[in-house]
Amino acid sequence: MAKIDKKKLALIHIVKKELGLDNDQYRKILKEAAGATSAKDLDQRGFRKLMNYFVRSRHWQPQPNGITIRQKIFIKMLSKNLDWGKDHLNNFTYKYYHKKNIEELTKKEASKLIESLKSIKERQDYF
Repeated sequence: MAKIDKKKLALIHIVKKELGLDNDQYRKILKEAAGATSAKDLDQRGFRKLMNYFVRSRHWQPQPNGITIRQKIFIKMLSKNLDWGKDHLNNFTYKYYHKKNIEELTKKEASKLIESLKSIKERQDYF
């Protein structure tokens, strides 16, 4: 089976960091959820199993009317693709949405932010 690509590996590590997992906790979850000892060994099915575990994790509960987990992950991945640090993303979020960070966004604001980041990336790739 084909291994997952670098973007999916990066996403796993973003989620690991978001959840505040230490290496032992992360390895235990990786083994339990996907049957792997390293994220590099995951195939598409293992990746889906691991991400489903993370989404259902008690460690990461979404806000009732706020940004969803999928939106949060996608925004962080887009931000990373733009080579934006956390401060840059927070400044952008504050400037255009008057929120200190992405966790304070509503679902609708998060959708708009995603579209903005995608547009910025397209322009960046164009030049």
